[in-house]
Amino acid sequence: MTALKVWHDGACPLCRREIALFRRLDRAGRIEFVDVSGDAPVSCPSDRAALLARFHAEEDGRLMSGAAAFAAMWRAIPVLRPLGLAARNRFVLRALDGLYSRFLRVRPRMQRLALALERR
Repeated sequence: MTALKVWHDGACPLCRREIALFRRLDRAGRIEFVDVSGDAPVSCPSDRAALLARFHAEEDGRLMSGAAAFAAMWRAIPVLRPLGLAARNRFVLRALDGLYSRFLRVRPRMQRLALALERR
């Protein structure tokens, strides 16, 4: 049984690479990865556009987004668990969320670059 559900944008080349890495690290199969980018009906806890715009996860029935969602995923993967536990500190989480917000501003440019590199 999975301990965590993660919604991601499977159409995003950055997200695909990142999720592929986390799938490899999740050797125990504790994370259920849900691609919300396609047309297939998906059980969404929120608006699909919101799930595509920002990383979301559900841990113990609690929906999280941004750095908190990443931290939950890290806690489910043994090698990353210390990072996830550190992010339970509100100051650490606030700093990580600030970094994630900055990343979201440059994400469209990074996606275009990644797509261009994929097409080569």
